[in-house]
Amino acid sequence: MAFHRQLILPAVRRIKDLEKLLGMSYEYIVLLDSHISQVQHVVEMARANGKKALIHADLIEGLKNDEYAAEYLCQVVKPSGIISTKSGVIMKTKQNRLLAIQRLFLLDTGALEKGYSLLERTMPDYIEVLPGVIPSIITEVNDRTGIPIFAGGLIRSVRDVEQALAAGASAVTTSDKELWKHFEGLA
Repeated sequence: MAFHRQLILPAVRRIKDLEKLLGMSYEYIVLLDSHISQVQHVVEMARANGKKALIHADLIEGLKNDEYAAEYLCQVVKPSGIISTKSGVIMKTKQNRLLAIQRLFLLDTGALEKGYSLLERTMPDYIEVLPGVIPSIITEVNDRTGIPIFAGGLIRSVRDVEQALAAGASAVTTSDKELWKHFEGLA
């Protein structure tokens, strides 16, 4: 099932890419690399254009990624959701009733098992699984947790997106503008 009728969650790293994305039909967007001095302005720009921003708290330069930063982001910046690898950030985001997306880097079996333990504590709204090009792991995480999944990282083709979705991902995060165009309006 698609995330709010979106198969793709377009992820932007630069203002120039955000400006292109604002003219597209996507409701939810992901803001990657940003700076503490820009993040509120970028979220407000997205909101003014009918977009709901999910921000990667771990990728904001000048902001320590902890519970206090999460509180600041939730109360001052006010995105629609926060993505993080940090359990404290996820729990603070949930307390503030924003979408909480736990990012998991699945490098090996040990990382996967640690991820399951983390998910039991944080109970995020969504999990972002990286890399998102391992369909069998997407299916396993989906089956074992029951938490909806975003697949991200190393997504390079339409086939990568289709395989992640077929494996059970609710959406695929990607900064590939060609994939944004290809999947725009499809759900």
